[in-house]
Amino acid sequence: MSDETPWEPPIAGSEVEHLLGTLARLRATFRWKADDLDATGLTTRVGASTLTIGGLLKHLAVCEDDYFGSRLGGTPLGEPWTSMGLDAHADWDSTFDTAGLEPKDLYALYDDAVGRSRERLAAALAHGGLDQPAHLTWPDGQQPSVRRLVFDMIEEYGRHTGHADLLREAVDGRVGEDPPSGWRPVS
Repeated sequence: MSDETPWEPPIAGSEVEHLLGTLARLRATFRWKADDLDATGLTTRVGASTLTIGGLLKHLAVCEDDYFGSRLGGTPLGEPWTSMGLDAHADWDSTFDTAGLEPKDLYALYDDAVGRSRERLAAALAHGGLDQPAHLTWPDGQQPSVRRLVFDMIEEYGRHTGHADLLREAVDGRVGEDPPSGWRPVS
């Protein structure tokens, strides 16, 4: 990792450093794939799929607040989600709906949610590490660990960064595995 590639995971680090580095890399790659698009670019679809980069920005923002707010610490989704009709019982398909949201709104929703998640996860890790139980309780009474939530979020980003890769290529041909050295979000 360097100032030019702050998302790069460590070459040799602790488990926490590797997990957080992997998540940071996926977040940066997704954000790069989504960056600097207008309303048309954010609503472009491929084939029969209804997925859009704008929908992915909103969905991953909701996931950030759900995983590292609700599931990790028991914090209800709250604003801005409740104003959009989203709560713990919302249909997850509705998290992809971007009706009424401008590009600047979508980027802000995502960037703000990631910021909250970083703070919440850092506080949880400082308090009890990866092995502590999260707030979430499964129907059988088990509680996943913080480690499990981080792995689940990495999996969520892996899937949706692949979607964004295909969508962005359809919009303007942008391809690549990682952001270029020195990249910072434009929008």
